[in-house]
Amino acid sequence: MIPWQPSAASGVRVPGPAFAGASSMVFSSTTFLFAFLPLTLLAVWLSPARVRRFVLLGASVLFYIWGVQEFVLAVIGSTLLDWALALGIRQARETGRRRRAAVLLCVGLVQNLALLGYFKYAGFFAEQITELANALGQDGTLAVSVALPIGISFFTFEKISYLVDVWRGDVEPKRDPSQVLLFVFLFPRSIAGPIVRLREIQHELREPRPRLEQVSAGATRFAYGLAKKVLIADQIAPVADAAFAAAGDGSLTTSAAWIGALAYALQLYFDFSGYSDMAIGIGMMLGFRLPENFNRPYSSVSITDFWRRWHMTLSRWFRDYVYISLGGNRHGERATYRNLAIVFVLTGFWHGAQWAFVLWGLYHGAWMLIERRMGWRAVDGPVRFVPLRRAITFLIVLIGWVLFRAEHLDLALDYYRAMVSFDGGLTPAVQTALTSQRTWALAVAAVILVLPGTICGGRWVSERLGIAPLAARTATLAFLFPLALVFAFSETFSPFLYFQF
Repeated sequence: MIPWQPSAASGVRVPGPAFAGASSMVFSSTTFLFAFLPLTLLAVWLSPARVRRFVLLGASVLFYIWGVQEFVLAVIGSTLLDWALALGIRQARETGRRRRAAVLLCVGLVQNLALLGYFKYAGFFAEQITELANALGQDGTLAVSVALPIGISFFTFEKISYLVDVWRGDVEPKRDPSQVLLFVFLFPRSIAGPIVRLREIQHELREPRPRLEQVSAGATRFAYGLAKKVLIADQIAPVADAAFAAAGDGSLTTSAAWIGALAYALQLYFDFSGYSDMAIGIGMMLGFRLPENFNRPYSSVSITDFWRRWHMTLSRWFRDYVYISLGGNRHGERATYRNLAIVFVLTGFWHGAQWAFVLWGLYHGAWMLIERRMGWRAVDGPVRFVPLRRAITFLIVLIGWVLFRAEHLDLALDYYRAMVSFDGGLTPAVQTALTSQRTWALAVAAVILVLPGTICGGRWVSERLGIAPLAARTATLAFLFPLALVFAFSETFSPFLYFQF
């Protein structure tokens, strides 16, 4: 199985040497901030409109090669096959050969899922086969070590959505393969989303048109995301790391367990939403309008509401291409529950080849079913007891994050035991991690957490009109961005949490 090891810089579980993206160009790295990004922006802005797409495609392929080297050939080959299959599907539909169109769609689905399955899940299934054989008294080990190309989970889903949309007639296939290649490789979102559908950016793919107002708003959004990443997420990460490490050696106390879980919940949100803000900001500076991926998820009043706000592009993907394809809620209550359970098992497994992720998906799916059964899922219209419902929902999510963060089930169980053991005091490692700088970052994150749910920071700062948003934009560019650059320059390599998926 692909080895996981903690990163000394950020504490995120990052794959070991077998992970092909271990040296990828992170948005918060000095190489990206001071070389790749400014040079790419200048090249795109100064290029004639007719060649701008090819300049951006070349930069995006270079960005991807930086992290995965030879794996880029597999991605290019798979993308060109999708391009040809999409043209064949459209032709078959136009000539009334629906069976042929369905066969071509199946070929595309199989080749994409096979690529994802081999790179991401081969080690997991080999381990399960070995354990089953040992349980049956058969000695031996089936060892499979496969390097994991960075971002494969994201662009695989995007490629599948393109084929399905062409098959459904929702989008016209692109005759120019460079547009499909740019769709897959577009560097702001090629590694960790947001998950984009081709129809959402099809006009920009043909001819990117950066505009001055987009550049200004995009720069502000990027600066805001960078500040969330390096000033908050990276600073509180060691607190979560210390807590989960203490759970592994049996020294974790109850207070340290809850502080560590809170630190991880905040770290994960500020890290991933910070990446999304940066990706959206870069996209705007290049003339692309990428979809939003977060909407204050910790302000949710139910788990159903949470999944409308957290990683929204993934939630919509599973809804449109799995849940609805299974029948959605059109065939009765029992079928609806089954379809929701399938979606959340797949959601957990999508995040990683570990049973802890599968159980995390089942945990959220179970709460969704309970809410639907009890009538607690409604989020449209007036909601009673909002502060209480927000607190309960956050507690449910917080408990689930322990499964998400733990490297294996035994560690998760040890952590849960510590959360309810009522041991006093702070674990020494957690107390050491809580330096003044990290305590301050944790306090700022907690304050942001309890702000009114209608304030969505990134969009509010970069797009809203008025004195307060203008002051926030000015402060972001004049104070937070330079400070974030100083931290980015002085810190060691710190990958984004969702790079592992």
